[in-house]
Amino acid sequence: MVSLWLILGGVALQGLSGVPAFFFPRRSAAGQRTTFGLLTLGSALGLAGVVLNALGAGGASVLTLGWTLPWGQFSLGLDALGNVFLVLIFVVPALGAGYGLGYWRQSDHPDNGKRLGLAFGILSAAMALVVISRDGVLFLLAWEAMALAAFFAITTEDEDPEVRQAGWVYLVATHVGTLCLLVMFGLWARTTGSFSLEAHPMPREAASAVFVLALVGFGFKAGLMPLHFWLPGAHARAPSHVSAVLSGVMLKVGVYGLLRMTSLLPVGDWWGGAVLAVGVLTGVLGVAFSLAQQDWKRLLAYSSIDNVGIIAMGLGLALLGRYQGRGDWVVLGLGAALLHVWNHGLFKPLLFFNAGAVIHATHTRSLDQMGGLGKTMPWTLGLFVVGALALCGLPPLNGFVGEWYLYLGLFHTLGGPSATVAVAAAGAGLALIGALAVAGFVKVTGAVFLGASRNPQPNPHLMRDPGVAMLVPMVVLAGLCLALGLGSPWVVPALEAAVQAWAPTVAPSLATLAPTSWITGAALVILGAGIFGVGMQFLPGAKKARSVVTWDCGYARPTGLMQYTASSLTDGVVRLFGFMLRPRGLPGTPELFAAKWSFQRLVPDVVLERWLMPFARLVGKLVPRIRIFQQGQTHVYLLYILIITLLLFAVAGFWGLS
Repeated sequence: MVSLWLILGGVALQGLSGVPAFFFPRRSAAGQRTTFGLLTLGSALGLAGVVLNALGAGGASVLTLGWTLPWGQFSLGLDALGNVFLVLIFVVPALGAGYGLGYWRQSDHPDNGKRLGLAFGILSAAMALVVISRDGVLFLLAWEAMALAAFFAITTEDEDPEVRQAGWVYLVATHVGTLCLLVMFGLWARTTGSFSLEAHPMPREAASAVFVLALVGFGFKAGLMPLHFWLPGAHARAPSHVSAVLSGVMLKVGVYGLLRMTSLLPVGDWWGGAVLAVGVLTGVLGVAFSLAQQDWKRLLAYSSIDNVGIIAMGLGLALLGRYQGRGDWVVLGLGAALLHVWNHGLFKPLLFFNAGAVIHATHTRSLDQMGGLGKTMPWTLGLFVVGALALCGLPPLNGFVGEWYLYLGLFHTLGGPSATVAVAAAGAGLALIGALAVAGFVKVTGAVFLGASRNPQPNPHLMRDPGVAMLVPMVVLAGLCLALGLGSPWVVPALEAAVQAWAPTVAPSLATLAPTSWITGAALVILGAGIFGVGMQFLPGAKKARSVVTWDCGYARPTGLMQYTASSLTDGVVRLFGFMLRPRGLPGTPELFAAKWSFQRLVPDVVLERWLMPFARLVGKLVPRIRIFQQGQTHVYLLYILIITLLLFAVAGFWGLS
């Protein structure tokens, strides 16, 4: 019970961390530092509880208390599956709060700094409460608190119309998902007789209905295609440390919900294939849309979508394994998914912090207006390279191990029935995702850090690495990415315990199926070679590199505008996927001898801009026409009630519900 009380204490401190700031002056930094201190203390308590529970030294892992609500009960629980997600919830927001001390100073944002701190703390606490909830009603209450806190954090700069629009799109999407969860828990309670989140015998038809509702409801939060449409705008418009928590942690809470519900249900024959297909679709489309972006934070947002697709592929393989009794598929698939939850939860906040540092210096999110920043921001460049290598799944960073587990699991299906050959073909989709991810981050590295500045305003020599408050969280995350890449054998027991919590009857060992000691050795060799190569440049007598123009295109006085832009660098790949991305070009001056000519290719989100917004505008035109039914006369409204009542009785009689 000690571990649960520690976590509850940590959740309380996180949730209340933003309150004391309101008792300080509007521009006082002391209030923001108090918020950071309380949130960090709460995270430390929560981590202590997770460690105690993982070591089996925290006492009972279930706490049930009564409450006055007519449904459900206040029931909390800890297990190895929840611990995987709690680690991220207690680490990343604390680092984000520290980053915010430099990025979003209270003295610079007196109108919204305190509100952001309050929403940030409640968001962190609500995510933890979702993970430890063991009752459907409590789960929904925590889920709604998380959704609303995220809305207020996203719309911090609500004076900007684009921020308001992104916030409203998010709010509509998250509540459509919540409606699905309401129906899901209602069906769960009707079938099992309780809101308790414990395994119960259930007819396969009802289990399939619960699964579909869970996939849609949690898919909205996780960002699965085509339910992702809220995500790019929200991540781009939110403050960067909020974007880091949304991408690195909140999306994973959606993944957690789907894992928790599938662990309680008898698996259907088509579930694994459906989740695997959704994962491949999400991964490939997410990385393709990412390549096409000129807004750095939208690029990272779409990159988060493709990583959620990779996690979904692992879950799909595990579901197939549970149905077919293949423990190796379960262990490799779910092990890959859970390890990638950690991987993405570390390197994506690092990249959002990195983007925030550059945006803070340049005052723009446009990749086409950056360039040459590696000369003046070397620490930022180095930390970005660490995050990018991790995201691309390259050793010695952590992204490699998780994808290797998934490759092994997919190719294990080749030994099964012929139908599983199609599952193994998903390996080709995973390879395509990896290749396009490399192309995307080559684009960012070249456009932002290499070459010369493309934007004469402001002076690039004034753009420096951020201060300690912003730099330290990035260094910590980079160190964790490296440590997880080098120390993968030491996290295998935690992954195996989580797999056992999800599928208790699974027998194979992850360490036996996929030994990682050789990965650690190879990663150390690669790391040592890299350090040696860099060190050689600083030896006395080492040949120094000359500083020259990259290319001048035959011009006597080349400028930064002669470089490839972020748009042009990946234009060929964007056109290759044009049938899915539906790009549109905006040509500039068409004259033959124009003094200036430009071309811009825009890639709007297909689901939001081409499907949902036109439908919303159509509804907006049609809805006013039904005002004719609003007569303002009581007898007319009574007639409406009578007609609807008769229709409901007719439907009930048809379906045999009377």
